[in-house]
Order: sequence, then structure tokens, then C-alpha cells
Amino acid sequence: MGPVQIPSLTFENGYKIPVIGLGTWKSKPGEVERAVQDAIDAGYRHLDCACVYGNESEVGHGIRYKIDEGVVQREDLFVTSKEDGDLMPTDSDGNIVLSDVDYLDTWRQMEKCVHLGLTRSIGLSNFNSQQIDRVLANATIKPVNLQVECNPYLTQKKLINFCKSRGITVTGYSPMGSPDSPYFKVGMPRLLEDPKLKEVAQLVGKSVGQVVLRYLVQRGLVTVPKSVTKSRIQENINIFNFELSEADMNYIDSFNQNLRICHRDHAKGHKYYPFNAEF
Repeated sequence: MGPVQIPSLTFENGYKIPVIGLGTWKSKPGEVERAVQDAIDAGYRHLDCACVYGNESEVGHGIRYKIDEGVVQREDLFVTSKEDGDLMPTDSDGNIVLSDVDYLDTWRQMEKCVHLGLTRSIGLSNFNSQQIDRVLANATIKPVNLQVECNPYLTQKKLINFCKSRGITVTGYSPMGSPDSPYFKVGMPRLLEDPKLKEVAQLVGKSVGQVVLRYLVQRGLVTVPKSVTKSRIQENINIFNFELSEADMNYIDSFNQNLRICHRDHAKGHKYYPFNAEF
């Protein structure tokens, strides 16, 4: 069986983004290069990265290996990066030092990257509606995508509808509820163990993870599940041979708890906090 053909969404600027990408947050050194190679072999053409993840060089090695093998060309791949300056600088007490830079100044520098041909598309991550509108009011190049946490326990419907009304696509990260996140607290419900989701999965003959990803894709979202396990990487894109019914979609909608795992509490002292609230 050949690689899966993953459909894409089209940005307002005309460029396309595959609706499923390989997430690389928390992928350990020594694992992510192989994961990237396995993902490309399976059919992934979208890789979600960030400087702060500390593994982009390995991601690059994995990409280079598959290009050299002739499996893909660079123009076949959509690579997302999120630049974070000095990563997470801390003071002498170990507290994160928050930047005082206006995000509009950052946006202007990102626009320069487009003009210089260093990137084709630019977007936002963990922005709320007011912050998005502030960018739109001052941008010469509008953001094409917003990346936020999104899964059946955090459906983000208001924010997603807001973005769609402004021509901005949405990528949902932590689609599986991120149980291995450093922000996950004892006692929080584990999405993949939800008996109601298991019920839906049994009815459609798929895994709970596949149901979650299909739910997000049917909502018109991009999603970036993380895995370094070859079988799970393959499983996560095997979702285009079934559909959830309208009743199933509405049922999963009802699971929403506004439960945010990636809460960003460490940034509460920032003048632009909260970045990740809906409105």
C-alpha cells in the first residue's frame, strides 16, 4: 500500500496546507529524525516545528534524508516553524523573563521575511480575538492561520468561527488532549480514555485517536498529532476512508469542557496576557 494522500486547505494567499501534520513538540532527541522519515514515507507532507522544541535540527536531518532518497522534494513539504527569540530565559530565581516587545513589531519583522522570500505564509499562535483584530488592523500582510489548542474537551467554537469570518484558517494542536504535557495535572480527564469517545470509535470501527482527528478535520481544521511511533504515525493519517455522521459530530461537540491543558500560566505577568483565551 502506497503513502496516504492527505487533503489540503487553501490559505487566502493561495498556498495550501495539508490538513494533518506531524507534531514534534516533546519528541525527544534521537527519536524525531526517524519519526520525520517514517511520517514522510507514510504520506505526511506537513511538519509542525518550533525553535523552542529544541529538535529542529533533527527534523531537518530527517527531511534532508528523504529528499536525498528521492522520496520528496522540498517544495512538496509544508514546514511550520515558530520562532521564540531567546527561548525561555529565566532570572536568578528561575522565573521566566517575559518580553516587553509589542507583538505588532514582531509581526512587521515577519512581514519582512515574506518580502525577502524567506517564507511564504505567516500566522499566529495562541492569540485571542482582540489580539487577532489588532494585528489585522495594522498588518500589510494578514495572518493566514491561527494555531491553538483544540480537541473535543476544548472545541474553541467561538474563536474558530471568528477566524473563519476573517478568512483565517485554524490549526488545532494537542488534538489528543496532550496527556504527556508538562501542564497536565493529576485528576484531569484523559481524552483518549473517555468512554463516550470509545463508544463512537467502536461504532465506526476506528481507534479513539482516529475519531478525534476525523472530528477536527470534518470541522474544517488542520491538526498536528505528535507521535514518534511508526504504527501510530501511520494510524493517525488513516482517517480519510470514513466519515462521522452529523449526529456523531454533534455528540462529540457536547464533550466540550473548555479544558485547557496548555494554560500558559507562566505568562500571567505579561502585559498582553491572556494570549490563549477565546475572547
